[in-house]
Amino acid sequence: MIIPAYDEAARLPGYLKDIQAYFEGRDEPYEIIVVDDGSRDGTVERVREVAAGRPAVTVHALAENRGKGHAVRVGMADASGALRLMADADGATPIAEVARLEAAVAAGADIAIGSRALHDPAVIRQVRTHRKLSGHVFNFLVRRLGVPGVTDTQCGFKLFRGTVAAALFPLVTTDGFGFDVELLMMAVGRGYRIAEVPVNWADQPGSKVGVLRHGPRMLREVLSARRRLGRGR
Repeated sequence: MIIPAYDEAARLPGYLKDIQAYFEGRDEPYEIIVVDDGSRDGTVERVREVAAGRPAVTVHALAENRGKGHAVRVGMADASGALRLMADADGATPIAEVARLEAAVAAGADIAIGSRALHDPAVIRQVRTHRKLSGHVFNFLVRRLGVPGVTDTQCGFKLFRGTVAAALFPLVTTDGFGFDVELLMMAVGRGYRIAEVPVNWADQPGSKVGVLRHGPRMLREVLSARRRLGRGR
């Protein structure tokens, strides 16, 4: 499991405890790789306190802030599991939701991505209105630009077959929040099977992603990735 983190000393420790308890309860091998993206609030120290005595948990501390895409790429390069999960540090998606993604992979998917947009009566989503509207607009544009059939590219809860992660992540060049789109564009281009799965999700205070602050940059990253991939084809 890969968790990118930037200034998450307040939110990540609690979520990490939940993750550890969940995987230890399954009584099977696991790995958790926290990639600290140049935090300045003591995130590394807090994570190491929580992970003390658990060799399955490692912390990769980056010297400077490079962006979520870079942090996830570093973590995936260190991972060795047959299945590799990435999840946001805020704990918006409960770790038990990984079972839904695992079921999709067992049914034949190469990549299973959590969705806050697909409806399921068994799933509860708590999303602030402005984030929901901006998400609809962004994902509409993304579908037109090269990721058809996916209603929510930006949910940070995604599960990959290990071989697929090893093939795709070294090719990702986007360091910022738009890396998910580049990754899925490449997956579509290579014919990987993508399953979108509704998951329980709750908006967390202190979000690092702002609609006005990051939206334009993300669109630039997506357009740049599309041009690069277009030249590659």
